[in-house]
Amino acid sequence: MSDAVYINALGRFLPGGPVGNDDAALFLGPIDKAQDRLRRAAFARNGIKHRHYALKPDGSPTHTNAEMAALAAREALNRSELSDRDVSMLCAAASQGDLLAPGIASMVHGYLGLGEIDLSSFTSFCSSGMMAVKAAVSSIRSGDNPNAVVCAGEFSSRFLRAGYLRGVRPSPDTEFLRWTLSDGAGAMVLENRPNERGLSLRVEMVDLVSYAGSHDTCMYGGMRKGEDGELGLPWSNYATLNDAIEDGAFHLRQDFTLLEKIISLGLQRYAQLIECGRIDPASIDWLLCHFSSKHFHKSLVETAKRIGAPLDPDKIFTNLYERGNTGSASIFIMLEELFAGGALRDGQQILCMVPESGRFVVSFMLLTVIGKSQTADPAKSQTGGHKTFTPLGSDTVKSSLARRLTDIWVGFERDLNQVPFIAKLNRGRLRLEDYRMLLRNHRQQVVEGGRWISRAASSITADHNELRSMFLGHAMTEHRDYLMLERDYVSIGGDIKEIQDFPKNIGSEALSAWMFQRAGRENPVDLFGAMFIIEGLGHRLAGRWGREIQRQLKLQPDQVSFLLYHAEADDGHIDKLWQTLDGLDITPATADAIVKTAKVTARLYRLQLEELDQI
Repeated sequence: MSDAVYINALGRFLPGGPVGNDDAALFLGPIDKAQDRLRRAAFARNGIKHRHYALKPDGSPTHTNAEMAALAAREALNRSELSDRDVSMLCAAASQGDLLAPGIASMVHGYLGLGEIDLSSFTSFCSSGMMAVKAAVSSIRSGDNPNAVVCAGEFSSRFLRAGYLRGVRPSPDTEFLRWTLSDGAGAMVLENRPNERGLSLRVEMVDLVSYAGSHDTCMYGGMRKGEDGELGLPWSNYATLNDAIEDGAFHLRQDFTLLEKIISLGLQRYAQLIECGRIDPASIDWLLCHFSSKHFHKSLVETAKRIGAPLDPDKIFTNLYERGNTGSASIFIMLEELFAGGALRDGQQILCMVPESGRFVVSFMLLTVIGKSQTADPAKSQTGGHKTFTPLGSDTVKSSLARRLTDIWVGFERDLNQVPFIAKLNRGRLRLEDYRMLLRNHRQQVVEGGRWISRAASSITADHNELRSMFLGHAMTEHRDYLMLERDYVSIGGDIKEIQDFPKNIGSEALSAWMFQRAGRENPVDLFGAMFIIEGLGHRLAGRWGREIQRQLKLQPDQVSFLLYHAEADDGHIDKLWQTLDGLDITPATADAIVKTAKVTARLYRLQLEELDQI
């Protein structure tokens, strides 16, 4: 029995006509001047021009969420070679259903009027649609069902109406979501055989990974976070329903300080799939990415190039700017528009990427186009773009090295969240003495940083002058940084002699010994791995930590100058690091050594932070 699964038909439902930016407030209710400023800022950031609402201008609904999903499923069924009586399974998904119970799949089933079938409901944010697809693919591959209808619907606007946002004043993140989220539904028909006529999409892979075990909740609805970042009561645990409403528990929220992590997590998983051979970037013809805003569109492309897993912007197909953010339904709607647009050809590969910021889930789906090309549907417009096909990147040793280093970095950043000092900082519970402790423990490592870099420079042979120059230049920029750190310590009440005489903690001793040992070896190219971790801390985390310490402790910028300075300076250091590395002849053995050094350095740096004041 073949375990191949094919997407043989797609459908969508977009309620009402396109709503432009100037008219969006007419549907969601009156807004004041402050809200209007936030609205304009949201449009500038997300890049959305039009969206659809399942609302009338007076705010009353035109459909239920389940009804929209059923209408999309009906369109997909009508385009398929299946009859209603042949349907074996229904999987339905949404960020929010219409009812507390039963699940959305039961309600969609009722709207469709199908016979007795296998059934599954999925609830999350953007990833719930991919959860439904994965369940259907698994069921068909196992032989439990010969086919499945999968659909996802979003009706976010009902939670974003002015009359619904009662209680406390909506926060800026709620206002951003208010002008970003849109309504709509999409569906697909999957079978264990391809279409007899026209195109099919063979499912090569569906990969989905949750990071909730190591990351805090980012996007949520139905509760409020406390001032310290801790999760509050779910709406159902309030004394009365009115108490939950007045406390703003039903406002959709998104923690902007955590949101940026979605890029690194998504690209980490992308790099892992390349490394294990499940994705070949050079063979991808279409890239369908679910973006919440144009900010992430740009950031994803730039970061992917930096880590050696480039994404060709000419191959990205998105409908965000004309459909809005339709959450779990977006990948279905994008696929439907691409499939019906007439540009697909036999043998092309489509990579779908859906990140979710709820508590961080990343999913991918790889498809191959099978069959004769269809005639374009003139009713469908191409809202994405597709130009000359050029490789997304070649799997060279350096590209692989960049991906492996990125994998280490993301794991390192994740593990840092478990370190007591960082956990305190993340939850808004930092004390002034905690900050003093960080500075007095960190000074010795900063002082010795310039020393081990200088030793590395002296270990470079004459035939590698470019390496010597890089190390010496780096030592010159770093050798007096500890003075900034001392000034910060004194400015918050610390004693200068105390910080100057403070001994290295247990982790600092281990890190220092490791760095000097590696720096003393001839041509220590593997130290690029160590610098990737240490400079990455400055580039990616120092600014965030500095701003949060400043906010929590009500400090002035010149009292967190060391952290804020490195947030800017280390960006240039990282670029120089990659430029130097790009000019070297990196063998597989050298790449392995760089990776190992990065791993050891990351673990010892974490130990240094775990052992603050443990001398």
